[in-house]
Amino acid sequence: MARELRRVAVIGGSRIPFCRSNTFYADQSNLDMMAGALNGLVDRFGLKGQHIDEVVGGAVVTHSKDWNLAREAVLSTKLAPSTPGVTLIQACGTSLQAALMSGAKIATGEIESAIATGSDTTSDAPIVFSKKFSKRLIEVQQGKSAMDKVKAFKGLSPAELAPQPPNVAEPRTGLTMGQHCELMAQEWHIPRADQDQLAYESHKKGAAAYDEGYMDDLVVPYAGVFRDNNLRPDITLEKLASLKPAFEKSERGTMTAGNSTPLTDGAASVLIASEEWAKQRNLPVLAYLTYGQHIGNNFVGGEGLLMAPTVAVSKMLDRAGLTLQDFDFYEIHEAFAAQVLCTLKAWEDPEYCKKHLGKDAPLGSIDRSKLNIKGSSLAFGHPFAATGARIVANMAKLLSTKGGRGLISVCTAGGMGVAAIMESPQTIEARVAA
Repeated sequence: MARELRRVAVIGGSRIPFCRSNTFYADQSNLDMMAGALNGLVDRFGLKGQHIDEVVGGAVVTHSKDWNLAREAVLSTKLAPSTPGVTLIQACGTSLQAALMSGAKIATGEIESAIATGSDTTSDAPIVFSKKFSKRLIEVQQGKSAMDKVKAFKGLSPAELAPQPPNVAEPRTGLTMGQHCELMAQEWHIPRADQDQLAYESHKKGAAAYDEGYMDDLVVPYAGVFRDNNLRPDITLEKLASLKPAFEKSERGTMTAGNSTPLTDGAASVLIASEEWAKQRNLPVLAYLTYGQHIGNNFVGGEGLLMAPTVAVSKMLDRAGLTLQDFDFYEIHEAFAAQVLCTLKAWEDPEYCKKHLGKDAPLGSIDRSKLNIKGSSLAFGHPFAATGARIVANMAKLLSTKGGRGLISVCTAGGMGVAAIMESPQTIEARVAA
């Protein structure tokens, strides 16, 4: 029997302040921070002791002990212990993908409520030994006698004891995300000045959002921190211009620490539900999650590591019957200023749109005054798995206060992109009435 799909309501979100790695959260784990963000959501919406049908999310940089991170985070909160947790990882798209997956279950009636969440820390990154030394430790553990355990260390060399920190390079290319994005910036001829300008605007918009009280119900104090410590209200273009290139050291380099996101610790969560569930609890619906799309590209073959969102958005617009210009707000994750500018330029380029999007005409340009109007990752920071939930919560609040329709685009490691469309209640009702 065919079932009618239900609307997926976004009730709202909560996150802890984001902090540069190895600063205020140096002693906090992914579990600690995720629980903090979830408890912020519990307090905001009166969910203490309540059952949520699922909490889905994860972290990109994890310890092996965190294999059940989402469930353990739930058990560390004031939610009912009957709430199940599902750990998911899709690089920087993790918590947006979590919202889309749980949203699909809400739409079909399988569940009534869900929380999408993400946490990341590089202050508490797992450090492991070489594979050879790890095998020795396993042999010691399995040894039945003291002599067996001693034999496991026969031939041990000091080199085996060297710690192996996490590798931030792409396994398929050996290049870091920054190096890949620098190649994109050079391919698309993105000037250094344009990147610095975007970073400058992000910080100024983010600082204004805090000053006007916009962030008050989106960010909950945590571990003695009240606001993102990467935010620079006093930033200047002159200071940005003085920074040295970070990924391409020659004079060709355009990307710096100022127009790239720093390594960041933090966590975020967002509550989604059916309209019926929200109504029963007297919770207002801020917005609706109406479409989603994700895809990968052949970045190894030269398509650009962070260019997959251009394709995901195009496919999603086709399904929704919309154009790129049919939006009141755009939230494009600022992994790097260059990534945002490459994306915008690609949508305007006829050759790219024909070759990679299968379009006879370019998607076109957007109104830049509608882009990341409250600041984004360059200002706030980017704890990988948390960014999607931060953006969904922010978009929901924008739509609840101003109305309209919003487009979300998130690039990820591994050559993937995750995109979504959100709409205000007024826009939904107008569309239904028409």
